[in-house]
Amino acid sequence: MADTLGLLEEARQLATDLGYRVREEALGELPGGLCTIGGVRHVILNLEHTAAERLDLLLATIGGDPGIVAEPKSRLLEARLTKIARGEAAD
Repeated sequence: MADTLGLLEEARQLATDLGYRVREEALGELPGGLCTIGGVRHVILNLEHTAAERLDLLLATIGGDPGIVAEPKSRLLEARLTKIARGEAAD
């Protein structure tokens, strides 16, 4: 769990560095995801989901951003991004 929380925080910072605003809200049954408000990209994460689910959604959302390649990231986060890009289940 500690790894997941650390990766979630790192992913939030990565998203911010890429120009996204990350928001966490209670959304009930809604999954959350990407939306643009006033020209600003927002990733909305459902607080009712586990940290692992929020991490996977965030990485799936920002993983296709072309700027992500140039951004520094830990080996663990890089491995998680690679798995999501391949469509593999996260550990």
